[in-house]
Amino acid sequence: MKNVRRSRQGVNTLLVILIGFCILAIIEILYGQARIRVERDRLALEEQNSRTVQELKEEWQRLQSEASVTTAHGEQQPAGSAETSVQAPAKVMEKADSSQEAQEPEPAAKETKAQEDERDYSMQIVIMGDSIMDGDRTESGAADIISEQLNAKVYNMSIGGTTAALLPNESYDVNKWTSWGLLGIVNAIQGNISPDVFKGFAAEEILKTCDFSKTDYFIIEYGVNDFLTGKIPNSRYLENGDTLPVESVYTYTGAMEDAIGRLKSSFPDAQILVISPHYCQIFSGQTFIGDGYSLDYGHGPLIHFARGAGYVADLHKEEGVLFFNAFEASGIDAETADKYLADGVHMTPQGARIYAEKIASIIRRDYWPEE
Repeated sequence: MKNVRRSRQGVNTLLVILIGFCILAIIEILYGQARIRVERDRLALEEQNSRTVQELKEEWQRLQSEASVTTAHGEQQPAGSAETSVQAPAKVMEKADSSQEAQEPEPAAKETKAQEDERDYSMQIVIMGDSIMDGDRTESGAADIISEQLNAKVYNMSIGGTTAALLPNESYDVNKWTSWGLLGIVNAIQGNISPDVFKGFAAEEILKTCDFSKTDYFIIEYGVNDFLTGKIPNSRYLENGDTLPVESVYTYTGAMEDAIGRLKSSFPDAQILVISPHYCQIFSGQTFIGDGYSLDYGHGPLIHFARGAGYVADLHKEEGVLFFNAFEASGIDAETADKYLADGVHMTPQGARIYAEKIASIIRRDYWPEE
């Protein structure tokens, strides 16, 4: 009897072990099938994103190859424009004929503007940037909010669609200058190139009337277009130790470094505030294809450009260069994008306000440290 019991116990134990192995095998099969489905879905999404990115690049290249891109007024738009949902750059229109003189402001309006210009401003600020600063030049735009917050005389030289770096087809020779980006603005401020390069833009008139020696703060805001072109590296220096065979001014951080060096040499008493590109979401039509953390056009995601701006600013920290990490500290992120971003890139009035108020607070703490 004892032997029979032992035999039955052995059979039961064997059955339990076999059942356990079967359950494990079933789990392994199900897990493997799930992994296959996930991997298949991932590859399909990656292929779709790759196609969409390629389509965007081809579209950008097509626009670059055209002789000109005209605005609703028939004027040329910057050739380097690659912004999503690009808005026509704000321009100062020249009078076409004497009939426009009748549309000039009434004397009372002129007097009000003159009185405003003679206000006792606390400081002078010069802004250089892209459509984030240029797209809305009303009281709801970032530049006007900064002026209001700081009682500052603000000269907004931003031009929508422009980059910090030179594009591959643009010359660094001041005698052949065509770029409307950061380095063009800085060279014009220094007197190296004619203001006529910016004919039709607000920057042209500012270059002819502003006394830049009175500037307390230069604000540099670029990066989104540098990223979107897919043609501008973040830096010459790669993580693996290699160096790209391009001049530094054709890279984002190299151009920022060049601009800061030039401004500091010409205006050593002025402070410089470097603003990184902010968090963005990129769409193809209604399809979301990626954000500033995930999308890569060939030179790293937008977050790398933001950190590159911080790196350059930190190199000049002892010279009074300030930094605003707009990508991670502006309050614009994946959770607030629907509220603060109109199209994934450009800001709503609410977004512009929180963005501008953060900028104003940085300058306020630096200008009035006792407060």
